[in-house]
Amino acid sequence: MPVWNTFVEGDNLEVLPQVPTLFGPVDLIYVDPPYNTGTRFAYADDIRGDATTSRHGAWVAMMRPRLQAARAVLADTGVIYVSIDDHEAAHLRLLMDEVFGEDCFVAQVVANLNPKGRQLGRGFATSHEYLLVYARDARRTALDASSTETVDAADFPLRTPDGRRFRHLPLRNTNKKFNPVTARTLHFEVWGDPESGRVRTVPFEGAVAIGPVFGDGTPAVWRWSRPRIDERPDDLVCRPVVGRTGERIDVFQRDWLHEGRRKKLRTVWLAEEVGSTDTAVAELKEILDHDRHVFESPKPTGLVRRILGTMPGDARVLDFFAGSGTTGHAVALANLADGGTRTCLSINSAEPTRPGTNAANAGYASVAAITRARLQAVAERLGGGFEEVVLDPGRLL
Repeated sequence: MPVWNTFVEGDNLEVLPQVPTLFGPVDLIYVDPPYNTGTRFAYADDIRGDATTSRHGAWVAMMRPRLQAARAVLADTGVIYVSIDDHEAAHLRLLMDEVFGEDCFVAQVVANLNPKGRQLGRGFATSHEYLLVYARDARRTALDASSTETVDAADFPLRTPDGRRFRHLPLRNTNKKFNPVTARTLHFEVWGDPESGRVRTVPFEGAVAIGPVFGDGTPAVWRWSRPRIDERPDDLVCRPVVGRTGERIDVFQRDWLHEGRRKKLRTVWLAEEVGSTDTAVAELKEILDHDRHVFESPKPTGLVRRILGTMPGDARVLDFFAGSGTTGHAVALANLADGGTRTCLSINSAEPTRPGTNAANAGYASVAAITRARLQAVAERLGGGFEEVVLDPGRLL
C-alpha cells in the first residue's frame, strides 16, 4: 500500500520540477496560495521591476512560474483547483487563461466559507471566496463534476410496488438547440398506449403514433435513439398532457434513484455543505490538540473532500502551498470514507512564524513545522502513513 501523505519542505518553485521523480504525474492539484492583501510574500523571487511595480503585478509575477511548473507536472487527464479571494480573482483568471488556455477553463466556483460575513472594514460583509478550476486537457480530463452527496431522495417522489423510487423525465429533449435540423436521427415517431403506458418503436394493438414536439407544437427530438428505446422499453411510459395547443400524448422516462447515483455540482458551495473557516480552525485545533488556533484562515477538509470527489479514488494529489496541511488531512479522510487509495504530496516553505503569535508560542518555528505536525498527527490517528522527503540541494533544478 502506498503512503497516503508525503511532505517536502522547501520553496515550491524549486521543488516542483522534482515532482515527477518523487511522485509521478499528478492527477489533481489543489492550492490555496497567499492572497495579495498588501502584506509581504514569503516567496522572495527575483522579480524584475522597479518601485512602480504594482502589488498585483508582483503577485502575478510570483504565481506565473509556479503555475507553469504545476502545469508541467499535471497528467493530461488532470485538473487544478486554485482558491482565491477578490483581491486577485480577476488577475488569476487571466493568468490561468494564459498558462492553461482559455479552452481548459472548467468553472469559477463560489465557496461560502464565512457565512456570517466579514464585519470589519467598509462596504459589504464578504462571505465568499472562489475556486478557479482548469483542466490540463479539456478533451481528456477525468474530472466528474458531480457528487453523491447532492442527490436528494425527495426529488424522486414516485415508487414501484417493491419500494424503488423514481421520477418522470420528458423523453423529449427540452433544449431547443437539439431539433430535427441539428439532430435529425432523433426525430421519429414512437408508438404508445395511454391506457397501459406501454411504449414501443413499432406499432402494436391499441397504440397511437407519438412524435416529439415542444410545448408550442413545433417539432422536437427525443433524447434516446431507437436502439436505446428498444433496449429499455420498460423504463418508458406515455400519458396524456395538456400543452399550449391542447391535449396530446407525451413520453416520459422512469429515472431511478439508485445507490451511488450522482448529481452535477452547482457552482455555489455553501458552508453547511463543505465547512467554513470556523470549522477549519476547530479541525486544526483538534488534530494538533491545541486550545488556540495556530494558522490564519485554514481551509475546511470538507471543501477539499468535495474537490477530491470530482476525481478518481486513486488520484495522485499535489498541494504546493500546503499551509496547515488541510489537503493531506482531507485525503486521509476521503480514503477512509470510500476505500480510496489517493496519495498526497504536500510542499511548504520554511517561512518563519512571527514572534509572539500562537504558532510561535506553541513551538512552531516555521509554517512548514505546522504542516509536518498535522500530517504526522493524521497518520497517527487515521492511518495511511507519513513520509518526509528531504531533497539534496544539488538535485534541485
